[in-house]
Amino acid sequence: MSAIPKVSSFRDAAALRARLRELGVEIPLDAEILSRESSPLAAPIDLAPGLRAGNRWCIQPMEGWDGSPSGGATELVARRWRRFGESGAKLIWGCEAVAVLHEGRANPRQLLFSPENRAGLAGLLADLRAAHRTRHGGDADLVVGLQLTHSGRFSRPDADRPLAPRILYHHPVLDRRFGGCTDAALLTDGEIGRIIEAMVAAARGALELGFEFVDVKHCHGYLGHEFLTAVDRPGRYGGDLENRLRFLAEVVAGIRRDAPGLRIGVRLSAFDTVPYRAARLGEAAEPGLGIPEPAALAAGEYRYGLGVDPRDPLRLELGPTVEIVRRMRELGVDMFNLTAGSPYYNPHIQRPALYPPSDGYSPPEDPLVGVARQIDAARQVKAALPELPVVGTAYSYLQEFLPHAAQAVVRAGWADAAGIGRMALAYHDLPDDVLRRGRLDRRRLCRTFSDCTTAPRNGLVSGCYPLDEFYRRLPERKLLNQVKHEAETRRETGTGAAARR
Repeated sequence: MSAIPKVSSFRDAAALRARLRELGVEIPLDAEILSRESSPLAAPIDLAPGLRAGNRWCIQPMEGWDGSPSGGATELVARRWRRFGESGAKLIWGCEAVAVLHEGRANPRQLLFSPENRAGLAGLLADLRAAHRTRHGGDADLVVGLQLTHSGRFSRPDADRPLAPRILYHHPVLDRRFGGCTDAALLTDGEIGRIIEAMVAAARGALELGFEFVDVKHCHGYLGHEFLTAVDRPGRYGGDLENRLRFLAEVVAGIRRDAPGLRIGVRLSAFDTVPYRAARLGEAAEPGLGIPEPAALAAGEYRYGLGVDPRDPLRLELGPTVEIVRRMRELGVDMFNLTAGSPYYNPHIQRPALYPPSDGYSPPEDPLVGVARQIDAARQVKAALPELPVVGTAYSYLQEFLPHAAQAVVRAGWADAAGIGRMALAYHDLPDDVLRRGRLDRRRLCRTFSDCTTAPRNGLVSGCYPLDEFYRRLPERKLLNQVKHEAETRRETGTGAAARR
């Protein structure tokens, strides 16, 4: 495809608007960055009765790859949490994905909620709040949650073993692509009950440690997300929508029973198209370019895509998503954080970027299209259910224009808060710079090089190697550069694994 212009090449918001018109998509953009009380992002947000965050900036949860082998806190984790506290955002959504069982860890260094790790988690929360008080004078309006997860199909808890998936049903593409998805990997209803008990116990522990809410993760291909597409699963947890929501219903009921007063959020993949892979030599697309997996389209109907038309799964159909959110609200979920897709099999949908991770593919579209797609999905959900507190996602790719879009979206009521993930690794205090100074430090902006994904996918700790001087000095950076070079060679020649874990 033709060269995609870099966001940094647009001289102002008007130039970016012209590019959006050329692409046929819409992202609201203010002409300038607004600071302090003049910004819609400075207004407080009511997340639930008695729970108010002091502004509309949100730090998104990210999967950590630098805990201890037993899932405990380390200095690398503590540094990241302190920086979240310094950021100026008043809503810290989950901080980090924390597994509720060892078997459900997505990597051997992911945090694990266990009795042995409680003190470490308490220390992380205390450090985050202390950092916020030091920089911002107080933390009475700071809301901090904990994201609870089981990685399901993408579980890899042990360093000496490959993927150890726990699945809800056999997927015609993902089973073959990632391996290990035998009948033995299928979760029984009894095993699901054990996971529910672990979720509730972790939520009770989170309340005791001082977290104000938990996020019961339903996104990015992990277990909660897979429940929503378990149309082929027999029994209590599959088939019709009521059964597919039973896992969440039982988790929420358990939390309300055992952790009264704890608020509940859900980070939800609002839509999820077919798996993609890199084109190979001899196929119609240039080698390395992302293409929909032909096998997923060949059957004429794709049954496993939430928020898409089964007959044309590359086209969004968000009516079912709105109904799922409505049902979740009725079950007792207080607030929602909307994302999309999965980093494992369609990363350009989930995380628009110009540069792919090592196991990814070159973007099949201008990433601005992906940003607009997620912003519009949040708009549609918010329009249908205006009383819901909704955090929007996918802003990092906008770089210089992130605040221009975030404040315009919030003012228009398309979402209630703007979430940043990768950007918080590169430029953690962007929210503070925006609200206090009304400007950005362009040298610190995330340019979506995807090093924060490529590094851990290859056994290295995750961080912003290009821009954070701390990570730039690590010896792992040399290994990372070698991995990236090899991955680029594979994409250019159309060789190698298309979706290597």
